[in-house]
Amino acid sequence: MEIAIIAHDGKKAEMVQFLNEQKDILHKNEIELVSTGTTGAKVEKAGFIVTKFLSGPLGGDAQIAARVAEGKCNMVIFFRDPLEKHPHEPDIFMLMRLCDVHNVPLATNPATAELLLQNFK
Repeated sequence: MEIAIIAHDGKKAEMVQFLNEQKDILHKNEIELVSTGTTGAKVEKAGFIVTKFLSGPLGGDAQIAARVAEGKCNMVIFFRDPLEKHPHEPDIFMLMRLCDVHNVPLATNPATAELLLQNFK
Protein backbone atom coordinates (compact mmCIF):
# COMPACT_ATOMS: atom_id res chain seq x y z
CA MET A 1 0.00 0.00 0.00
CA GLU A 2 1.28 3.44 -0.91
CA ILE A 3 0.56 6.46 1.27
CA ALA A 4 1.51 9.98 0.21
CA ILE A 5 2.57 12.33 2.97
CA ILE A 6 2.68 16.08 2.53
CA ALA A 7 2.98 18.87 5.08
CA HIS A 8 3.10 22.61 4.73
CA ASP A 9 6.13 24.26 6.34
CA GLY A 10 4.31 25.03 9.59
CA LYS A 11 3.15 21.41 9.86
CA LYS A 12 6.29 19.44 8.99
CA ALA A 13 7.32 18.84 12.61
CA GLU A 14 3.77 17.70 13.34
CA MET A 15 3.98 15.23 10.43
CA VAL A 16 7.25 13.77 11.74
CA GLN A 17 5.77 13.44 15.22
CA PHE A 18 2.64 11.79 13.80
CA LEU A 19 4.67 9.26 11.80
CA ASN A 20 6.80 8.44 14.83
CA GLU A 21 3.62 7.77 16.81
CA GLN A 22 2.33 5.51 14.00
CA LYS A 23 5.66 3.80 13.29
CA ASP A 24 4.49 0.33 14.37
CA ILE A 25 1.44 0.41 12.11
CA LEU A 26 3.46 1.65 9.15
CA HIS A 27 6.21 -0.97 9.50
CA LYS A 28 3.90 -3.87 10.36
CA ASN A 29 1.78 -3.28 7.25
CA GLU A 30 4.74 -2.64 4.92
CA ILE A 31 3.37 0.73 3.88
CA GLU A 32 5.39 2.55 1.24
CA LEU A 33 5.65 6.29 1.80
CA VAL A 34 5.90 8.83 -1.00
CA SER A 35 6.22 12.51 -0.37
CA THR A 36 6.86 15.96 -1.69
CA GLY A 37 10.54 16.87 -1.50
CA THR A 38 10.92 18.99 1.60
CA THR A 39 8.50 16.94 3.71
CA GLY A 40 10.27 13.79 2.54
CA ALA A 41 13.66 15.14 3.57
CA LYS A 42 12.38 15.85 7.11
CA VAL A 43 10.78 12.40 7.30
CA GLU A 44 14.01 10.73 6.11
CA LYS A 45 15.97 12.51 8.85
CA ALA A 46 13.57 10.92 11.32
CA GLY A 47 14.56 7.48 10.02
CA PHE A 48 11.74 6.66 7.59
CA ILE A 49 12.21 5.35 4.07
CA VAL A 50 10.35 7.58 1.64
CA THR A 51 10.31 8.17 -2.10
CA LYS A 52 10.62 11.91 -2.63
CA PHE A 53 9.20 13.92 -5.49
CA LEU A 54 9.60 17.63 -6.18
CA SER A 55 8.86 20.21 -3.52
CA GLY A 56 5.17 21.17 -3.47
CA PRO A 57 5.59 24.64 -5.01
CA LEU A 58 7.79 23.15 -7.75
CA GLY A 59 5.22 20.52 -8.79
CA GLY A 60 5.38 17.84 -6.10
CA ASP A 61 1.68 18.14 -5.24
CA ALA A 62 0.89 17.65 -8.94
CA GLN A 63 3.17 14.61 -9.12
CA ILE A 64 1.34 13.01 -6.22
CA ALA A 65 -2.01 13.96 -7.77
CA ALA A 66 -0.92 12.08 -10.89
CA ARG A 67 -0.19 8.99 -8.78
CA VAL A 68 -3.69 9.23 -7.31
CA ALA A 69 -5.19 9.46 -10.81
CA GLU A 70 -3.10 6.50 -12.00
CA GLY A 71 -4.28 4.34 -9.08
CA LYS A 72 -0.79 4.04 -7.57
CA CYS A 73 -1.44 6.01 -4.39
CA ASN A 74 -3.94 4.49 -1.94
CA MET A 75 -4.14 7.24 0.68
CA VAL A 76 -3.01 10.84 1.13
CA ILE A 77 -2.07 12.44 4.44
CA PHE A 78 -1.70 16.15 3.83
CA PHE A 79 -1.18 18.31 6.93
CA ARG A 80 -2.26 21.64 5.49
CA ASP A 81 -1.77 24.99 7.13
CA PRO A 82 -5.18 26.60 6.57
CA LEU A 83 -4.09 29.93 8.04
CA GLU A 84 -1.35 30.64 5.49
CA LYS A 85 -1.49 31.46 1.80
CA HIS A 86 0.38 29.13 -0.52
CA PRO A 87 1.49 30.01 -4.04
CA HIS A 88 0.69 26.49 -5.27
CA GLU A 89 -2.93 26.42 -4.05
CA PRO A 90 -4.23 25.32 -7.48
CA ASP A 91 -2.10 22.17 -7.22
CA ILE A 92 -3.33 21.56 -3.68
CA PHE A 93 -6.96 21.83 -4.74
CA MET A 94 -6.29 19.60 -7.75
CA LEU A 95 -4.84 16.93 -5.46
CA MET A 96 -7.81 17.14 -3.11
CA ARG A 97 -10.27 17.02 -6.03
CA LEU A 98 -8.56 13.97 -7.53
CA CYS A 99 -8.74 12.18 -4.18
CA ASP A 100 -12.50 12.76 -4.27
CA VAL A 101 -12.83 11.76 -7.94
CA HIS A 102 -10.87 8.53 -7.44
CA ASN A 103 -12.26 7.75 -3.98
CA VAL A 104 -8.84 7.90 -2.30
CA PRO A 105 -8.90 8.60 1.45
CA LEU A 106 -7.50 12.04 2.30
CA ALA A 107 -6.61 13.23 5.80
CA THR A 108 -5.76 16.88 6.32
CA ASN A 109 -5.08 16.76 10.06
CA PRO A 110 -3.61 14.30 12.59
CA ALA A 111 -6.98 13.27 14.07
CA THR A 112 -8.33 12.14 10.69
CA ALA A 113 -5.03 10.53 9.68
CA GLU A 114 -4.99 8.52 12.91
CA LEU A 115 -8.54 7.29 12.25
CA LEU A 116 -7.53 6.14 8.78
CA LEU A 117 -4.44 4.29 10.02
CA GLN A 118 -6.40 2.65 12.86
CA ASN A 119 -7.93 0.38 10.21
CA PHE A 120 -4.54 -1.33 9.85
CA LYS A 121 -4.21 -2.41 13.50
